[in-house]
Amino acid sequence: MSENSIYDMAYRGKTTDVKNLLNENERLKTAKDGNSRMLIHWAALGGHDDLVRYLLSLDVPVDPTDDMDMTPLILAASAGREKVVNILLNEGANVNAKTQEGHSALQYAASKNWKSICVALLEKDAYINITDKRGATPLHRAASKGNIAIVKLLIEYGRNLDIDSKDVDGNSALHLACEENRVDEAKLLVKNGATTTLMNKQKKTPLDLASPGLVRQLKELQGN
Repeated sequence: MSENSIYDMAYRGKTTDVKNLLNENERLKTAKDGNSRMLIHWAALGGHDDLVRYLLSLDVPVDPTDDMDMTPLILAASAGREKVVNILLNEGANVNAKTQEGHSALQYAASKNWKSICVALLEKDAYINITDKRGATPLHRAASKGNIAIVKLLIEYGRNLDIDSKDVDGNSALHLACEENRVDEAKLLVKNGATTTLMNKQKKTPLDLASPGLVRQLKELQGN
């Protein structure tokens, strides 16, 4: 992406320059760059809500995919661009779209600790147990990263939360929290019913992966 390209202008929020170029050549509104990204991808990633709105007003599609199947919503959620996320959701963006690796907007937001974006996605019926190609859910992501606010949020929204969902290695979110020594996250999961005796593919339970101090705390929580 050259510095003076229209895509770079969109990413940097040079709305007037982009509008001028679109006035000269309207076909640019849906033209794709070398990564199959349209202007709306770059405007969303850069967090430029005014430009995103303008492009949508020109009937640019809300959910185009790039060469990795990333949509503007996924890019905006990953980059923490809350205003853009809300605009795209209100315009009917597919909240459960996935990249080729199976990553959704909610998974990126959970992984990067963007709480208000997670809320916006969940309010628009983002699937709370959505999995990527490795079977990881947003809860797996948040627990392993130590994003306690997101773990709490997913539990709060968790009428349908599968707290013991296993990834391809057979690990639950509790396995990952214990392995990474995420003490508060592990305790919160156990308090909310996560199973400490669940075995992964290596026949290890979460307690097998936890430090002795964490094992003691989790057992105390269970009254053992």
